[in-house]
Amino acid sequence: MATKPPTGDPVQDAPQVTPPKHAAAGLPAIGHTLRIAHRQMGLARTARTLLKVNQKDGFDCPGCAWPEGDKRHTAEFCENGAKAVAEEATLRRVTPEFFAAHPVSDLAARSGYWLGQQGRITEPVYLPEGGDRYEAISWERAFAVIAEELTALGSPDEALFYTSGRTSNEAAFLFQLFAREFGTNNLPDCSNMCHESSGSALTETIGIGKGSVSLEDLHQADLIIVAGQNPGTNHPRMLSALERAKTAGAKIISVNPLPEAGMERFKNPQTPLGMLKGTALNDLFLQIRIGGDQALFRLLNKLVIETEGATDEAFIREHTYGYEGLAAAAKEADWDETLTATGLTRPEIERALAMVLDSKRTIVCWAMGLTQHKHAVATIREVVNLLLLRGNIGRPGAGVCPVRGHSNVQGDRTMGIFERPAPAFLDALDKEFGITSPRGHGYDVVRSIQAMRDGRAKVLFAMGGNFVGATPDTDVTEAAIRRTALTVHVSTKLNRSHAVTGRRALILPTLGRTDKDVQASGRQFVTVEDSMGMVHASRGNLAPASPHLLSEPAIVARMARAVLGTASATPWEQFERDYAAIRDRISRVVPGFEDFNARAARPEGFRLPHAPRDERRFPTKTGKANFTAAPVEYPRVPQGRLLLQTLRSHDQYNTTIYGLDDRYRGITGGRRVVMVNPADAAELGLADGSYTDLVSEWKDGVERRAPGFRVVHYPTARGCAAAYYPETNVLVPLDSTADTSNTPASKSVVVRFEPA
Repeated sequence: MATKPPTGDPVQDAPQVTPPKHAAAGLPAIGHTLRIAHRQMGLARTARTLLKVNQKDGFDCPGCAWPEGDKRHTAEFCENGAKAVAEEATLRRVTPEFFAAHPVSDLAARSGYWLGQQGRITEPVYLPEGGDRYEAISWERAFAVIAEELTALGSPDEALFYTSGRTSNEAAFLFQLFAREFGTNNLPDCSNMCHESSGSALTETIGIGKGSVSLEDLHQADLIIVAGQNPGTNHPRMLSALERAKTAGAKIISVNPLPEAGMERFKNPQTPLGMLKGTALNDLFLQIRIGGDQALFRLLNKLVIETEGATDEAFIREHTYGYEGLAAAAKEADWDETLTATGLTRPEIERALAMVLDSKRTIVCWAMGLTQHKHAVATIREVVNLLLLRGNIGRPGAGVCPVRGHSNVQGDRTMGIFERPAPAFLDALDKEFGITSPRGHGYDVVRSIQAMRDGRAKVLFAMGGNFVGATPDTDVTEAAIRRTALTVHVSTKLNRSHAVTGRRALILPTLGRTDKDVQASGRQFVTVEDSMGMVHASRGNLAPASPHLLSEPAIVARMARAVLGTASATPWEQFERDYAAIRDRISRVVPGFEDFNARAARPEGFRLPHAPRDERRFPTKTGKANFTAAPVEYPRVPQGRLLLQTLRSHDQYNTTIYGLDDRYRGITGGRRVVMVNPADAAELGLADGSYTDLVSEWKDGVERRAPGFRVVHYPTARGCAAAYYPETNVLVPLDSTADTSNTPASKSVVVRFEPA
């Protein structure tokens, strides 16, 4: 049987520390998966649910966006995917009686772990102005409250419509349509905080802000570089693809400030031999200093250019622009400066160069370790330079692979969730619906927080996610949100954002991926886009957690009717009744979705077009793939300080905390830990097991403090430290962002240590 939720927050004052592991998955992962699933769902529900995850007739995992191959395993999920499913399919319930017993002040004092463990929200609830706790409210009244606040605004641009990556294509399309018919492009989303840097860099260099590879390309690669990414925790099913590539002869370079168990050895739980012995994945581990990646790739590019016959001259001549500028800039790359920036040795870089030169088909994968720095966009452009030099875009087994974190974050952007939409998209939307969309750019996440802080935004409507837990500069963000007139969260479970409200607040409970969705026309399905541009259907198989839940498309459609009224000619009722009607409209607005309904019905789904991959055609301003030559940057850290990166534990997915352990790093029973290299700790007088306050330093002179962290001596790169978010988001200044993309620089935080 499933167990009851915890009544009190577990004590985290004394986390236990053992040596880090050197292999991921295997029998421990299976055991942990089953324990978590049984605790949340019970035995029978566990089997019924997990066997439908990522199956062609099942539902897409609400966790990461890693794709599935055409042939599926019976158990087509990873440990963290199973945790995500168990948390959503839980038998625990949050009822109006729960809210009556827990005022908002009590919720605000609880940990994110405790909030998430309470279960699924069963009815819409409302926090009235001056009230101290949420109370039950009818759906009709909830939409009336939203309409009251939105129609009272001085301008549509005083409203913010935030989207989480879990939102389906159908819901996302309706959400952006409503926002634009209402009159604003204020559509911040979770991409702004993660892969916005990737999209910015790739759009400029190859003409499309998405990865160019498929699973089959990974299997065919000669060399795979995994930079700033920890697949073993964040995208565990990727390890199977890397294992298959290794079996076929590929070499793998890992570039990361921390050694990660998943890249050392993968014990594949799908095979007996895999569980017993496993496969060593890394051929070369480059333990780079935080933020040194641009310098590394610039030097590699210099060395490739200087090696006779190493560049693909025909590809460069026919398909690229700007080679001379890169060559001139690369010539200035300096060995000594690169070694300082990266913390690597000359033999390590020379070995990496030899592997690059030996490879005819190279793929570079990356995640937040590259995207969340001031110079993130320039770094990713430098990655693209390396691939262009050897013709590794637009041929099998080669290309760019930004690994997306949330299951439909890429699809949401494809559907128009973007504060800076392309004019062609708006033209098509206006033609299809007979509306006039605003053309001015809206607010991204950081600018949304600034607008709330400054009184320029008065309503925050969040379609999923945990806005407060995901954003930087926690104290500033929470104060900004509390200035608003209304906060609305479409949610399945509780999180920190529900305890930080405007003058009024609503929580609107919605169906999850695991839930059956039945509307007036019958049972529905939704679609998602994975990290490699495959679109496929998702169908839940469980009875909804409550009869009072609405689907995300239904919530948007009813809100639109309440707010826009008879002035809107959009058939919102039809869209709620039958999602096929939404897909018909998408097919006429979004390129690549022609004949959407028929193609979505295929068990395997369909792949979206990608001009650089499919045709070696680059839809950039120059009509070619662009080399770039930004000045090399890397963080300079004052004496007595370290450079902190925020990261996830293994018992975590984004801001959702499944437990208090980080099994692969040897940390159990607590999250307030800071990992410091023993040599740095000795210089700073930080004993293992001692407690310290982390204080970030930024040019504004504001003190940002995260108190009470246990020091863990850990094999990080020298000069670097690491700690979990969202606990350390308080240290990330709101204005510390990446150039061009405006992504928070959560991987480059200068900190000092003060006694706790």
